[in-house]
Amino acid sequence: MYWNQQKECMAREELENLQLKRLQKTVEMAFHNVPHYRRVFQAAGVDPSEIESFKDLEKLPFCRKQDLRDNYPYDMFAVAMQEVVRIHSSSGTTGKPTVVGYTRKDLNTWSELMARSLMSAGVQRQDVIQNAYGYGLFTGGLGVHYGAEKIGASIIPISGGNTGRQIMIMKDYGSTVITCTPSYALYLAESIEENGIKLSDLKLKIGIFGAEPWSENMRKEIEQRLSLKAIDIYGLSEIIGPGVAVECQEQNGLHVMEDHFLMEIIDPETVEVLPEGERGELVFTSLTKEALPIIRYRTGDITRILPGACACGRTLRRIGRIEGRSDDMLIIRGVNVFPSQVEHALLQMGEVEPHYQLVVERHGQMDMLEVQVEISETTLFDEVRSLEDLANRIRHNIESVLAVSVKVKLVEPKTIPRSEGKAKRVIDRRKL
Repeated sequence: MYWNQQKECMAREELENLQLKRLQKTVEMAFHNVPHYRRVFQAAGVDPSEIESFKDLEKLPFCRKQDLRDNYPYDMFAVAMQEVVRIHSSSGTTGKPTVVGYTRKDLNTWSELMARSLMSAGVQRQDVIQNAYGYGLFTGGLGVHYGAEKIGASIIPISGGNTGRQIMIMKDYGSTVITCTPSYALYLAESIEENGIKLSDLKLKIGIFGAEPWSENMRKEIEQRLSLKAIDIYGLSEIIGPGVAVECQEQNGLHVMEDHFLMEIIDPETVEVLPEGERGELVFTSLTKEALPIIRYRTGDITRILPGACACGRTLRRIGRIEGRSDDMLIIRGVNVFPSQVEHALLQMGEVEPHYQLVVERHGQMDMLEVQVEISETTLFDEVRSLEDLANRIRHNIESVLAVSVKVKLVEPKTIPRSEGKAKRVIDRRKL
């Protein structure tokens, strides 16, 4: 099922010709209209006219989130403010927020990409979409909203939070699709169970989850507890918002909207461009954006380009699910650790809940990782010997995945904070 079969199934040679033309146009526009790009291009000794092939892209410097903050709020825009019809921004929790702008054409492009994404996930015009992504400056809510309207589906703009009301509306309004973060989907499932609501009373069939890394085991958990098909979606505000990449019904990698975005995978340390199949940091260059062209933007997200064709028939290449972030990555005694690796190990076990936190402390010169895990309500907390055995088995599973020793602390049900947005998985108490 396609929204735009001509673009989604384009022959590879035709697609690459289109990409190169759009790349050249974008680089030229950025150079002439954005002082930041002109400065960094000239400092690197490169002129837009030199971009004659994809290999030439490597001559251009990378763009980072800090570049957007340094040019706060509007100095990265390539058009006059009277052409900017929408402004979004990040939360700015670690400094100045990143500000992104959209022209009318940019919004039309975004709606098109989200329409493609929703139909890739299996959404049809007759569906009722309960959109529990946040509205406002965050791009998630409005991105899904306009994509749903474009395909003609019914959209419930409920936004995030207010879980009791979410469940009431889900049941009463006959929602067939839920969109939210995967951690919130699990929270919804837990609340549905606690309220004694039967899954047969709901009409959910598809969940579209993103905005945070999640594992294949978490997908299975969500699908089983909500009785739906869980689809991974990827995007970030700096690139356009949600709709940069999405899984199809095959659930075998996320198709990148390559007619609008050029992707690279780099080694986050050496910044060397890596070949297909190798794991590294995802880098994007926008090909059609007007207000905020982005060139070689380092996302910080760790993934790889998947080889081979997808059974769905789309020729758009796929990336693997996001495994974590290079800047959120923990380094424990020289070993790279991502929360998703711990999640994968935990969800292979039936005795614990899919709620956990990683607590890192430094004792002397030694980093210590403690994994706090909720036990299931069916587990008796006063059976000391069985709990010790469970903790040891969890520790063994995690250590076999991470190749680093950890301490496991079992905690009572519902003691790890729940999230109505992105789950806080890491508490780093080291003084680095």
